[in-house]
Amino acid sequence: MVRIQDYNGPFEKAIGFFSGNLERKTVHSPHYKPGVLLCSLGIKDKFILFLRDSYDPATMFSVAINAGLSQADDGDPTFGQGMSGYGKRFAASYADEASGRFFKDFMYPSIFHEDPRYYRLAHGRTGKRFLHVAEHLVVAHRDNGDRMFNFSEWLGTSSGVMLSNLYHPGNKRGFAPAAENVGISFASDVGFDTLREFWPEISRKLKLPFREAPESDKSIIDDEAR
Repeated sequence: MVRIQDYNGPFEKAIGFFSGNLERKTVHSPHYKPGVLLCSLGIKDKFILFLRDSYDPATMFSVAINAGLSQADDGDPTFGQGMSGYGKRFAASYADEASGRFFKDFMYPSIFHEDPRYYRLAHGRTGKRFLHVAEHLVVAHRDNGDRMFNFSEWLGTSSGVMLSNLYHPGNKRGFAPAAENVGISFASDVGFDTLREFWPEISRKLKLPFREAPESDKSIIDDEAR
């Protein structure tokens, strides 16, 4: 995992928090040790994952940007303009993020014994890795590592879209608008999974000065994976 304390370059906190947000939901398969079992998440762990993602600074930044774009575009016109309108849009945007994470990181993964994290391929041709990213929309992993249908993605996204109608009075109702919102959520998830898949290469390409983990830390990580 790329930790905030492993980065010591410019914009240290911003880069560290962004990296931590990506890595928190990324599984690193131990290709170098076949047969090693990955650490699974219990119900408590999934709830903590939901909480940490919900109040993460990167989440708050994304919420603030989305609220600003909605304000500029006069989305949800019943919210009005000015600081009051922006505050309502910020609250609604945060509710979107929190409810989506609750459904996709905690509730449905707990019901279906599903691992809500993304399993990084980390090797092979670029095209193969992009296909692996897209596959995650349909294929997830059980808590024991076996492959399964990604119930959390489909049911969680649909549940979040339906719930948002309660506090977005300006939302268009009906199947077509709901399907459009689901598609936007899918595209967003694919985008973040793409970052999770290629973040090691991106950070090296940008020459971000992350420290290598000491050998002692690597041994601890190996022991935890067992």
